[in-house]
Formats: sequence, C-alpha cells, structure tokens
Amino acid sequence: MTDPDGAGPLVRMRAATPADADAIAELSGQLGYPVAAAAVRQRLERLLAAADQAVFVAAEATRVVGWIHGADQLLVESEQRCEILGLVVDQRLRRAGVGRGLVAEIERWAGARGLAVISVRSAITRAESHPFYERLGYERVKSQHVYRKRLRAR
Repeated sequence: MTDPDGAGPLVRMRAATPADADAIAELSGQLGYPVAAAAVRQRLERLLAAADQAVFVAAEATRVVGWIHGADQLLVESEQRCEILGLVVDQRLRRAGVGRGLVAEIERWAGARGLAVISVRSAITRAESHPFYERLGYERVKSQHVYRKRLRAR
C-alpha cells in the first residue's frame, strides 16, 4: 500500500504479535494514552489468544506505523457486531491511507466472522477522526457520556 499519490512507502497489514508491544505502546502515547510496553505485551498475549478479538498492525518494512483492535461483541439489546476498540496511526503518516488500510483489515475480519455491523466510538475531542470515519461510510448514530469507576482489588 502506498499513499494516495503513490509516492509514499509500502505499508502492509498483518496480525499483531507480542513483539509489536514496544511500537504499539509508543503509538498509543502519541495519541495521549501512555502505556508501558510490558503491559501492552501482556494484554496482546491475552487478546491474540481470544478468537473474538483481532489486533492488526500496519508495518513499513520492519517498523510498525499503526495498529487497530477490534472485537466481536455480543450484546443483549442489539445484534452481534464488531466494535473497533482502538486505532492509532503514526502522526508522521496520518492522511496517507494507513488508517483506511487498518479499518479495511478489521472489516475483512468481521465479514469473515459473518458480522454485518461495525461500530466505533470516537471522543468529541478527536474532531479530526469524525470526518475520517464518515468518509469510510460510517454514520454517527449517537453521542454519549462515558462513566468509569475504579473497583478495589480483592
């Protein structure tokens, strides 16, 4: 894959491996989600072992320049669907087709699982991502607040 004008580097999509943890952690930090590579490695090992989870990376030669995480979600109130749970592209390669390629990879994975719907949540503060998803055919269906409560360890 190259950028839209054909002048960019070749980027290929592949399944993530635990060896990608350092790059995934660094990319997550670029988006404001700092995380230790060791924690990413542990999470990846669990996610990659689960049939209902998919993590793909975009690699430029040996350098990971983006990642996406999707999951097969079974909900009580709505049809089974794939949800994109994370997507990050290296800031130097944004708008070069890498994000489109990663979303296409998750769409292929979801389609192979027989899932007819894909959803993604995008924070209001990520205004640049909203037109990105709309250009890919996603439509806004609601806005919401997210609440979180930390539980005490037992």
